[in-house]
Amino acid sequence: MAELNTGGDEGKKGGKVRSKKQNSKVDLTAMVDLAFLLITFFMLTTSLSKPQSMNLNLPDKKTDPNEEQKDINVDERRTMTVILGKNNQMTWFMGLADNPIIPPTKDKYGKDGIRKTLLKKVKEVPEIVQDAKKGLIVIIKPTKTSTYRNLVDILDEMAICAVPTYAIVNDFDNAKEKQIAAEISK
Repeated sequence: MAELNTGGDEGKKGGKVRSKKQNSKVDLTAMVDLAFLLITFFMLTTSLSKPQSMNLNLPDKKTDPNEEQKDINVDERRTMTVILGKNNQMTWFMGLADNPIIPPTKDKYGKDGIRKTLLKKVKEVPEIVQDAKKGLIVIIKPTKTSTYRNLVDILDEMAICAVPTYAIVNDFDNAKEKQIAAEISK
């Protein structure tokens, strides 16, 4: 138990005999307990900086490994492929790589680059397919030479432009896509 002693008149000799006074004591135990309670309270209630994150929906795991993947037919007029390359380069095209509706176009990141294109396509695609529920689908394909920052930047553009559906695909299954990726990865 912690205590605070205030000095007394012990040890004086001679003179009048007075009654012995008790030393005043202040018990500091409660103050120490209170200090620890306050420290604990503020440690638990203080919020630290929260990490910024973006929600990504991942596909469900297959329950049956023998189950074949169903082919999903998507209107090629709705599909835009963005290939990320080296040195902050990107190329995009509409439709299929073998026979694109809009040929591969080099673009840059930011409001003067891909954002203008995405905003335009987000408005155009429902009008082209004549269904307001069917919007733009963007397939993002980073190459091995692209950086993590490029991927985050293009995901930010998806959020800014309110692209309804987008996916990250890390393989190039088409010869034309491989050729485009090789050109911007040099």
